[in-house]
Amino acid sequence: MTPGAARRILPPDELKVLSVRADLPGLVRTAVHAAAIAAGAALVWASLGTWFVWPAMFAHGLTLVTLFAPLHESVHYTAFRSRRLAEIVGWVSGVAIGWNAPYYRYFHLAHHRYTQDPLRDPELTVAVPTGWLSFALRLSGWTHWKNRLLELWDIGRGAFGPRADWIPASARAGVVRSVRLQIVFYAAIAALSLATGSMAVLWYWLIPVVIAQPALRAWLLCEHTLCPETDDPLVNTRTTLVPALMRLLMWNMPFHAEHHLYPQIPFHALPAAHERLRPHFAHVVRGYGPTLAAIRTNFR
Repeated sequence: MTPGAARRILPPDELKVLSVRADLPGLVRTAVHAAAIAAGAALVWASLGTWFVWPAMFAHGLTLVTLFAPLHESVHYTAFRSRRLAEIVGWVSGVAIGWNAPYYRYFHLAHHRYTQDPLRDPELTVAVPTGWLSFALRLSGWTHWKNRLLELWDIGRGAFGPRADWIPASARAGVVRSVRLQIVFYAAIAALSLATGSMAVLWYWLIPVVIAQPALRAWLLCEHTLCPETDDPLVNTRTTLVPALMRLLMWNMPFHAEHHLYPQIPFHALPAAHERLRPHFAHVVRGYGPTLAAIRTNFR
């Protein structure tokens, strides 16, 4: 089915209702996510000096790496009715996990425009794992951290190479300013930590984000991998059915086929959209296990 025909599955009046943006659902979800982060930090604090600090940091890290979800929703301007509020939440969420929101906005728009196009989808610049080594490196987060550091270095000095071809010339000055502000923020945190001799940044931020990153990498890997390289949105994206707690922290991102078909639908309306659209999708899977197993079988 052509993309245009697929996007006519929902009648215009129903799509209009599902696409209504509002500040309250986003504010509530932001507060819940912030409370989860605070609870995770309290768990780490309570377990410092014991062996339990490592599982505590992993649990806390899950609340941090899933800030990718409000970043993602905010760059679509669907997290809130207020664009300014979306920009603030998106920028803060991105900084916490190494992304720059204005940069990611153009990266992600290109991904939507060219989903599963091997030559133009920026998400496909990272190769699909073809063996155990590339699979382990992908899940470890190594590629993620390397790319985020290179982006900060390149864009921070105004160098736009092939990795930023999707950013229009008119927007590049603003992206550079945002990246430089992010670098200043990181430098200020590092300077404050060194000046006070505090290890808080390590215990409550850096280590948790690093050790929980493989979970996020695995979830994101399942969104499109092994789906056909076609522009048909009914077959090129996978929806994964997950427990309610995960949907909560991931702002309903696992309803990913629904999101790609109708990116204007806010996160809080995606469950309702799923009920209407599920029969039309080729890839709806319960849990991430089957997809990860298929990826491993494919390279074996």
